[in-house]
Amino acid sequence: MKKFTKSAIFTMSVLTASLFSSQQKLNPQIEKKIDVLMSKMTLEEKVGQMNQYNGFWDVTGPAPVGGTAEQKYENIQKGLVGSMLTVRGVKEVLAVQKMAVEQTRLGIPLIIGFDVIHGYKTISPIPLAEAASWDLQAIEKSAEVAASEAAASGINWTFGPMMDISRDARWGRVMEGAGEDPFLGSKVAVARVKGFQGDNTFKSPLKIAATAKHFTGYGFVEAGLEYHSAEIGKNTLHNQVLPPFKAAVDAGIRSVMTSFNTVNGIPVTADKELLRGVLKDQWKFSGFVISDWASIREMIPWGFSENEAAAAKSAVEAGTDMDMESGIYVPQLISLVKEGKVKESFIDDACRRILRVKYELGLFDNPYKFLDEKREKETVGSKANNDAVLDMAKKSIVLLKNDKHILPLKKSGQKILLLGSLAESKNSPLGSWRIAAEDNSAVSVLEGMNAYKGNHLKYVKGLHLTTKEPDFLTDVDYNMTDRSGFEEAKRAAKEADVVVMVLGEHAFSSGEARSRTELNLPGLQQEFLEEIYKVNTNIVLVLNNGRPLTINWADKNIPAIVEAWHLGTQAGNAVAQVLYGDYNPSGKLPMTFPRNVGQVPIYYNHYNTGRPLDKDKNVFWTHYSDSEKTPLYPFGYGLSYTTFEYSDLKINKSEFKNGENVEVSVTLKNTGKHEGKEVAQLYIHDEFASVARPVKELKGFQLVNLKPGESKVLKFILTDKELGFYNNNGVFVVEPGSFKVLVGGNSQEVMELKFEVN
Repeated sequence: MKKFTKSAIFTMSVLTASLFSSQQKLNPQIEKKIDVLMSKMTLEEKVGQMNQYNGFWDVTGPAPVGGTAEQKYENIQKGLVGSMLTVRGVKEVLAVQKMAVEQTRLGIPLIIGFDVIHGYKTISPIPLAEAASWDLQAIEKSAEVAASEAAASGINWTFGPMMDISRDARWGRVMEGAGEDPFLGSKVAVARVKGFQGDNTFKSPLKIAATAKHFTGYGFVEAGLEYHSAEIGKNTLHNQVLPPFKAAVDAGIRSVMTSFNTVNGIPVTADKELLRGVLKDQWKFSGFVISDWASIREMIPWGFSENEAAAAKSAVEAGTDMDMESGIYVPQLISLVKEGKVKESFIDDACRRILRVKYELGLFDNPYKFLDEKREKETVGSKANNDAVLDMAKKSIVLLKNDKHILPLKKSGQKILLLGSLAESKNSPLGSWRIAAEDNSAVSVLEGMNAYKGNHLKYVKGLHLTTKEPDFLTDVDYNMTDRSGFEEAKRAAKEADVVVMVLGEHAFSSGEARSRTELNLPGLQQEFLEEIYKVNTNIVLVLNNGRPLTINWADKNIPAIVEAWHLGTQAGNAVAQVLYGDYNPSGKLPMTFPRNVGQVPIYYNHYNTGRPLDKDKNVFWTHYSDSEKTPLYPFGYGLSYTTFEYSDLKINKSEFKNGENVEVSVTLKNTGKHEGKEVAQLYIHDEFASVARPVKELKGFQLVNLKPGESKVLKFILTDKELGFYNNNGVFVVEPGSFKVLVGGNSQEVMELKFEVN
């Protein structure tokens, strides 16, 4: 039983909080330059820096005439615009940057933003898939590739990475994050920040400023419904939602984007406690905060702000420094300050933060630093970049099932049938949020498998996935009624040794505004799968999807299931190399796969409840009456073509004093016939605490490559940072008492030991 006193907890809180506090250091020379520049700026010009416009006309063409576009154009010439987004390509960015630098009074350069989410032209796997690799170096390299192509195209700022923790696969934007766990999410967030920003000096013209989004609670929107409200207790806020953002701030991220949602009734864009209180005051964040697209204006329909003036006042006072496409700050803040309704100090703080990042990027030293057409041609789409995203794609694939060792496929002497319209798609594999990529530029699964010449491969479409090819702005229509291809597919399946079926979601079924109430295979795909199974049970199901799916029937009946997500430009090559065994899959799920949508939200780090088990053999315990409460596939789950064995779990001693490191070791052995990688995962459980703790929490992992028969002793160190948690006052505490340490290949199959902290 845990024994502690309030004074003991308080002392430990102060000690541990001091261990993890950070402050982004300011460059005195830059601060002096900002002082000089701001002394020359009018109120209007300061507010202008807080204004961002979308690329609203052909920049290299004639100026717009009439309406809002003409007004925006004139505002750039007046120095009333600090940033533009979606302008891309050296020629286009050069034209708009020249306007800001050469035609305005002070010549302050623009910062050019873009949604570089998982690649620019050369597309990596969607972020959720990358997180499935648990390979932080590969994830950092992927962001580095994206940054290099964007920077070479004139962009110096990305609206990524997204680091929203989410437990609800109905929410379409789970594809854009790292899954359900704050520890893994924090590690992935830092890797991506490093990939985008490098060492934070921005000396290289191929590094860009990153954005932590969406601050905060966006992944907890009710019912997984986009742009909705979120009700989040302080326990969940501090221990689940905020850690990746804190990690990103500690890593030096230069901007933060507010989320569309409300948290406990307040639009985050106007949440002073979160933006000024937590982000700027407690965490000492020195970059700037930008709204999401028109989220300042959207506070009016939320019923929070009465009009534009009220929205501008609430947002700037809360700490939102830049207005993305609301068009509210320039017309409203200037008059609000002059009328004495908003303090000019808020304007000064916001302007200073924006100028600081521009100085850090080197835009004042050379406004055209990112504008080199030769570099653009050499960098974008290079072989090195394609090799890097292929490596990332292979590492992102998760083997969910492989009964009868149907995989890997034989490279000769096997008749293989490939089915499904997704198998030939060169567009869907690119995933959502790939707005600079060329449509139909991905390697299809059909192309990837055709590269293996020794086998007899036959392709039959069998089923059109959608009524028409979807796009970024419309919902996908799966209301197909055409089953005319089924019979041809069944005839071909009867003659095949193995049938590979590529099924799932089109890329535009996930992403922003793509919430779903069902998580099954949409359209006629489930029927198609079952019809083929009637004539040939030797099926490999390759899933293309941006979220966890409910695939109970497939799990019970299909011998091999490969989670191949939306893998980007090199998708088909990655899938083929895994199917044929040239790459041994090593991915592990970053999100729990539910049995049915009624279990959602479902996540591994849940609480035990007071009645976790059916000990009295009656109905009065935590369960569903119509379904198991366990997941279909748990967090951290993934198979390999080889097998691994965990043994000899040890802790260096059984009792520890406060502040002592806990040393954990375990032996991992490759017991199979193939060389392979395993993600060894360490979890803890604080058994008795002043606030109930989850049944287990990820606190360490190692990606280990072993040859057949090879074993290795893995060592983990647990410090106060891993053993503690935030209490309901937002204070980090490490409490004395009993802990469990659990180690294994996924969150369910673990070995465990106990230790005490006094």
